[in-house]
Order: sequence, then C-alpha cells, then structure tokens
Amino acid sequence: MKTAVQREQPRAVQQNERPIEYVVPEVNIFEGPDGYVLEAEMPGVNRGGLEITLEGTEITLVGHRHRDAIQGRPLFRESRPADYRRVFELDPAIDTSKITARMDQGVLVLTLPKSEEVKPRKIKVD
Repeated sequence: MKTAVQREQPRAVQQNERPIEYVVPEVNIFEGPDGYVLEAEMPGVNRGGLEITLEGTEITLVGHRHRDAIQGRPLFRESRPADYRRVFELDPAIDTSKITARMDQGVLVLTLPKSEEVKPRKIKVD
C-alpha cells in the first residue's frame, strides 16, 4: 500500500457555517503474502456508523460516533467529539473487488487482498 494521504473533500461553506472537523484514526497496516490488513481504531463507532467508499484506487474511511448526551457541564475533556475520517491511496495490485471489512469493539479491520497476477508463485521445472 502506498503512503497514507489525509485530504478533505472540497465543499461549499455557507455564510456562518463552520467547516466539518474530523479526527484522524490511528491505524496499523500489515502485509502478508496474500494481501494487506488495515486496522483503524475508531472508539465510539459501530457498524451502522461506518462509511467506506472506494473511488478508483482511493479508499475513504468515515466513522460517525454515536454517543448518548450526558447532562452537565464538561469539566475536563481529552477526546474531541468529532467523527473520524481517513483517506488512503491503494496499491494498484490490490484486488478491490475482494476487499472485506468488519468492525469489532471500535476497531475496523479491512482485508485488502492482492490480485492473483502479483502473488508469488512457484514454477514447476520439467
């Protein structure tokens, strides 16, 4: 996989409207002989709050947090209440038709298989 790129999609901002802010989720990326595995940490996001879009070789991950409103005045806050967003440029050798995703306890796991043409193979000698 190529280096990650964080970009915002251009959008018109109306007068007195604030631009959307996102938190960049932390990720781990592993490569195996058959492909890549990407883990993105998105606490507070469930399956229904995920948007994964693929456009060409660019994959966009968006996680919408679902939090119950807590009554009271915040005294201390370390986390931002914004949603998550991250964009990656995929290696052209990835078979995008076979990408799978699963969500487990706030961690999104994407399996990005390599196409058969780029996988190593043994050649039999006669």
